[in-house]
Amino acid sequence: MKHHHWPYSFIAFTFLGVIALLIGIVALAGIGGSLHPLLADDGTGIAMIVTAIALFLTGAFPLVLRRLAEQEGA
Repeated sequence: MKHHHWPYSFIAFTFLGVIALLIGIVALAGIGGSLHPLLADDGTGIAMIVTAIALFLTGAFPLVLRRLAEQEGA
């Protein structure tokens, strides 16, 4: 049986996406203002959530390419 592993770029971008998502949630919850002045704005929370989505989608590309290569037998 062939060993399958996650691409390192998928792991890295997913990790960064989770961090960005957590920061976005903290900023939207209103907790961010006490941590840093830039996190006090609601726009910051929305921007961080959009950034998290972009990071998740960026990480998905190497994963999809890996799966396609495995199906092809490469």
